[in-house]
Amino acid sequence: MNSILKQPKVSRKQSAKLAAGSAFTLIELLVVICVVTLLAATLVPTLAGSRIGSQSLRCMNNNRQLCAAWRMYADDSNERLVYASTADSSSLISTDPSDPDNYAWTGTHMDFNGANRANWDPAYDMMKRPLWSYSPNAGIYKCPSDHSAVVYLGINRPRTLSFSMNLYVGGFAPARGGGPDGDDGGWPFADPYRIFSKTTDLTAPGPATTFIFIDMRPELISWGNFLTDMTGYPDNPAQYQFGDFPGVFHNLGASISFGDGHVEIHRWLDPRTAPPPPFNFASLSSPNNVDIGWLQAHSTSPK
Repeated sequence: MNSILKQPKVSRKQSAKLAAGSAFTLIELLVVICVVTLLAATLVPTLAGSRIGSQSLRCMNNNRQLCAAWRMYADDSNERLVYASTADSSSLISTDPSDPDNYAWTGTHMDFNGANRANWDPAYDMMKRPLWSYSPNAGIYKCPSDHSAVVYLGINRPRTLSFSMNLYVGGFAPARGGGPDGDDGGWPFADPYRIFSKTTDLTAPGPATTFIFIDMRPELISWGNFLTDMTGYPDNPAQYQFGDFPGVFHNLGASISFGDGHVEIHRWLDPRTAPPPPFNFASLSSPNNVDIGWLQAHSTSPK
């Protein structure tokens, strides 16, 4: 006797019925498609928000590393700060070691001219500057949300710099032969206010509330300094006006580092702080703008 049990034969008609019973109907397929579509519509904004959050975190990390380099340089230089800006219009490091411009944190004078190598080549200026040995990574000088670029020899080249330094922290490099302290560049609205030359000068507003680096709008970043117009500070906000405009990459906010090393995303509240492109330089007046008041309170203090 054969020990293997034979399976009963299934007719073609029965096979067709079984196959039909296991398949989706058209209505069921449409229901599944609708459910998947609804789930996708729910998840896409969440994923997009996660991406924005990730970009902000990366920018904050870059800013934190730059601020750490700024502090380490000061620790190795008897607390003396790098200058926030060169005084000369040249981006090149001088062969004269006594040139104060050599001790500005950057000489990368940004524009959208591809022939200006400082725009896209970190070896041209950035890698020769005082902070580079403490932060030898060109990537941290850029906000990952900044996709600005220039064209050189037919090639689209990402620009090198997104951050600027608070002008009142270090100031413009002084004229040759002058003292070591930076200056305000002759801006009348800056004259009554302090230029911090050493970390020990950061007594008011204080290290935790004095900003060091801030990301800027790509179309406005130029000499690597952020100059807050102090007109109207502290009790006449009707006179407020912009000196420079901050970045708005992070949900209409900017990545900002402070003298104590902490970094935050500060979101701007007044729509005049984040004008849409094309940017209009003719309108700098912004009475009662709370964002200007915030920048003033976190930039410097009266002499």
